[in-house]
Amino acid sequence: MRTQLAFSFDASRCSGCYACVVACQDQNDSDIAFRRVVPCEQGHYEHALISFFSLACFHCGDAPCVMVCPTGALFRDENNGIVHLNRDICVGCHSCILACPFGAPHFSADGKMVKCDLCYMRINHGMAPACVRVCPTRALGFGTTEEIGAEKAGKAGQLLIKHVLPGN
Repeated sequence: MRTQLAFSFDASRCSGCYACVVACQDQNDSDIAFRRVVPCEQGHYEHALISFFSLACFHCGDAPCVMVCPTGALFRDENNGIVHLNRDICVGCHSCILACPFGAPHFSADGKMVKCDLCYMRINHGMAPACVRVCPTRALGFGTTEEIGAEKAGKAGQLLIKHVLPGN
């Protein structure tokens, strides 16, 4: 079984500072950010809440963008699950953006697709993706899906003990 690398995100920690977006643009030397922050407003005046969600390519296990790409420009790295793009064979048909439920593909001025590659070069040198590295609240994380799942399960267990099973 291959390793699947992924981002993790804790909405309760995100302050909406957009540092992740700027780091993404800087890392990729682009005016296009592969990561975006989406505000979510709830409630009404005096009881209004706002949350922020930092989103990028999910590098899906069954990536629909890979399945619909007619040229094979999008492909999965079998060693780590990262969905990569070979821009040399991208024809700019936009099939990927129509198939992606998360809006991850973007198109540059030359009409070809660009996307998050999980900062593959940084990972290969033992560093975290740029967006994860700069997140001041540690809302963004990175690791294997097994590591992230274990971390989230541990946090869920702590919340269960704290809020549902008082007195423990």
